[in-house]
Amino acid sequence: MQTDAFQAVLLSGHKENAAEVPFDPAERWSLAVQQLRPGRRGFPVHASLNGRPFDTAIVSRSRRFWLLVPADISDAANVAVGQSGFFTIAPGNPFKPAPLRGVGKAS
Repeated sequence: MQTDAFQAVLLSGHKENAAEVPFDPAERWSLAVQQLRPGRRGFPVHASLNGRPFDTAIVSRSRRFWLLVPADISDAANVAVGQSGFFTIAPGNPFKPAPLRGVGKAS
């Protein structure tokens, strides 16, 4: 599995924090974009921020690629919005759609 590493600044996003990925995952890893959830397409990845591992996705916005970073991960890695961190990323497993609410629950 190919792993890439880079330094990037954590930025505040509309819904989630993110860091700019310095390459196109489709070209670098020969991957096709996937449906992550309704209305969101991207590339699932295994990542780490300052050594803290997590599973997330890279999404495209404004002709750039962004690694989505959950707040609990950036907090654990001691990286605040506006600060730089060291990221590693590798292609991840395909996302499984989230189950529909109420499906499979006893009434």
